[in-house]
Amino acid sequence: MKAEIISIGTELLLGEIVNTNAAYLAKQLPLLGFDLYFITTVGDNKQRLINTLKQACDRADIVITTGGLGPTQDDITREAVAEFLQEDIAIDPVLVKRLEDIFSKFNFEMSPSNIKQAGIIPSARIIDNAFGSAPGWWIEKNNKTIIILPGPTGELKSMWKSTVLPELKKRSEEIIVSRTLKLFNIPESQVDEK
Repeated sequence: MKAEIISIGTELLLGEIVNTNAAYLAKQLPLLGFDLYFITTVGDNKQRLINTLKQACDRADIVITTGGLGPTQDDITREAVAEFLQEDIAIDPVLVKRLEDIFSKFNFEMSPSNIKQAGIIPSARIIDNAFGSAPGWWIEKNNKTIIILPGPTGELKSMWKSTVLPELKKRSEEIIVSRTLKLFNIPESQVDEK
């Protein structure tokens, strides 16, 4: 099966942070037998993200996005995915309560903008986030799987290990094996010729 990763965030394009999420996922997918053909980075622009999602779904079976699930105006992943799939986002009262509990636990007042993190579309199921306020989405639609994960690496890795990895393991009985040769004192061109 073919996979594609979409990393979302203008801060990635500006070089403000290193895209460790894409590197992590790129190492994980071959262990499950998925061919990773593309890693795309797109800024916080809804129309560009919609175009990128269309392109990714045209060429991959599984699309994994990272980033853009926070409460701020530039966090547009949910809205872009909903528009791309032509579905409406509804606020889930159970998720609102979860958010309120998280903020209460840390003695913070929850901003009204956090409510958008409780939004979900009909075709999505929630991927629980044990270390943050932004749940992920798992979507199965039009013979494609779209997995929406948050940007903070600790949250992404936790969600990957607890939910995404076990679910994807059920879909493939293969692995991709590669071998790394470490050589020294020989030019790359000579290694290639041999």
